[in-house]
Amino acid sequence: MASPRIPEITSWQGVPWPQVEANVHTLQRRIYRAEQQGQRRTVRSLQRLLLRSTSAKLLAVRRVTQDNQGKRTPGIDGVAFLEPQERCLLIQNLNLAQPARPVRRLWIPKPGTQEQRPLGIPTMSDRAAQALVKLALEPQWEARFEPNSYGFRPGRSCQDAIEAIFQEIRYKPKYALDADIAKCFDRIGHQALLDKLDTFPLLRRVIKGWLKAGVLDGRDLFPTQAGTPQGGVRSPLLANIALHGLEEVVAAAFPKTSRITGSKERWTPAVIRYADDFVVLHRDLSVVQKCQEVIADWLKGMNLELKPSKTFITHTLEGYHGKVGFDFLGFTVRQFRVGKHHTAKNGQGKPLGFKTLIKPSKRKVKGHYDRLREMIRTSRTAPQEELIGRLNPVIRGWANYYRSAVSKATFAKLDDRLYGRLRRWARRRHPNKPAGWVAARYWRLPRWDFGNEKAVLVKHARTRIVRHVKVQGVKSPYDGDWLYWASRWGHYPEVSPALSRLLKEQQGRCASCKRYFLPGDDLLERHHQDGDRTNNRRTNIVLVHRHCHDTIHRQQQARSPER
Repeated sequence: MASPRIPEITSWQGVPWPQVEANVHTLQRRIYRAEQQGQRRTVRSLQRLLLRSTSAKLLAVRRVTQDNQGKRTPGIDGVAFLEPQERCLLIQNLNLAQPARPVRRLWIPKPGTQEQRPLGIPTMSDRAAQALVKLALEPQWEARFEPNSYGFRPGRSCQDAIEAIFQEIRYKPKYALDADIAKCFDRIGHQALLDKLDTFPLLRRVIKGWLKAGVLDGRDLFPTQAGTPQGGVRSPLLANIALHGLEEVVAAAFPKTSRITGSKERWTPAVIRYADDFVVLHRDLSVVQKCQEVIADWLKGMNLELKPSKTFITHTLEGYHGKVGFDFLGFTVRQFRVGKHHTAKNGQGKPLGFKTLIKPSKRKVKGHYDRLREMIRTSRTAPQEELIGRLNPVIRGWANYYRSAVSKATFAKLDDRLYGRLRRWARRRHPNKPAGWVAARYWRLPRWDFGNEKAVLVKHARTRIVRHVKVQGVKSPYDGDWLYWASRWGHYPEVSPALSRLLKEQQGRCASCKRYFLPGDDLLERHHQDGDRTNNRRTNIVLVHRHCHDTIHRQQQARSPER
């Protein structure tokens, strides 16, 4: 059945977004299923159809001009924002045959180091073209990607990777190869990547043009001989394609069962990858050492190599070369010996003699506390409500990220240290007042909540610990099981309890367009139905897409002169 045709776009406000999304998702599901069935010609035919689709062009432009968080970052043309009519014009002029323009170099600091990470910001028109190509390529590769690849993929998160590690080591201590690829995004070989894409000529020429477009750093233009600069819409997908096959090459190097012991125990090492960071787990040291050699040889084919300073072998329970456990994605993974009264048990109920604990890493805890301390220091003269308004989003976001780990003690310690900083902040403002007066002025007693009638500081320790449920096998948002993916939104670690409640009440649908919230959707936003942002009653707040939120307020503004 053909998708409904979208009429000619004359006004951005008149776009039928539910119909647009339904048309695009229908084609993407067909591409996904055709790839699963090995129908190569059908996949390419559907991709060409999607690239010509007005619906796909509309969705691509909306994502880079409205949904994306970096939508106001300009490229070399200086364009950082498009009005609705300019978006319509961009759709009409969106042409993959147009030559790619160089990306603008932007340097951002790496957390915890003196190094800087290079970003490459494309122009708005190139971003829209990249988003369009991604709509066609992503469902094809989602059908190919390995089950233990979690980085930069819709519906998958850091917590899925951490839960996969936990499942691998919960019943048996193992050696771990904790590895990092040196400057992965900057060194990927162009020819090797294009050969791996194995796509039709138009897409190959377009992607090659973006890879070879060059980088403008200040007034200097540098050619790009390798790499796919971070900052573009296509970069994460291309990096995942370049590293696809890592799990397969490790599995191929080892038999499925042990030839040494003769047992039927699975002998294939487990590989868990998140973008360019990965962990290899196995109970035999020689197997892990062999994996390092196999992976290093395989990476040479993509012009990549392991970073020696961030690649090492350790053990999850026993010390190995002075190391026990490892850090991955901001978590510390380690096992501890325990006695008979405080021990974990295996699937048969027998004591294991050890316990697996995954906690926030010390480096991330220190970085988070240093950030809060600096925010307090730079707000010495700010009103209390303003300070709370700056601290609360940072505390909520960090605590939600780590709420699936063993974090309760860490949260309590952070609250204690933060209380000391806030007490110094308050005493500095009133040096001649007694401590009791200062406490009554800035804390709500007897609970000792920092705040007043207008705002209250959230506490780390009041974040409820919720164990994360890993995504099922090779499930993908393109498999058409929208109910499964909409229900998972309410259980994501970084979704606050308030958003989770709204998702459940709305049954995973947007209150405005009634479409399901999918993992590919960017930030969801809360809408105050009566227009009063201070009215936070549960009955007044609904959850909507970011673009739906923009449309609602634009319509309200258009009606306001008539009132």
